Amino acid sequence: MDAAAARATGSVPGIPRDDDGPVFREPWEAQAFAMALALHERGLFTWNEWAAALAAEIKRAQAKGDPDTGETYYRHWLATLENLVAEKGVATSDTLHRYRDAWDHAADRTPHGQPIELTPADFSPSLRGA
Repeated sequence: MDAAAARATGSVPGIPRDDDGPVFREPWEAQAFAMALALHERGLFTWNEWAAALAAEIKRAQAKGDPDTGETYYRHWLATLENLVAEKGVATSDTLHRYRDAWDHAADRTPHGQPIELTPADFSPSLRGA
């Protein structure tokens, strides 16, 4: 485990981990984790700020019925990442939604096992059914 991941797992409670460090069920979870590490290292937020925002996100999800069995941990992590990026003015919520929709479109048209690549057409509202 690298030093940044070790600091994160030591500072943020609840990170799924084993003896070697954080564990992920799917590649996107590792990517969301890495994005949070990179933004923390760039000074966008402290780990205390992140932990408080993540705890608030999990609490909101539980209030809406999330059973908190661990399977949704990184969904909360990603929502927290999106919220902090918007709050800090790095990107607007609209921009984040636009890219999420584009990635969804790109994933839908990409054969399983192939890398997902965004194209200008992925940003077209008519292609996304909007």
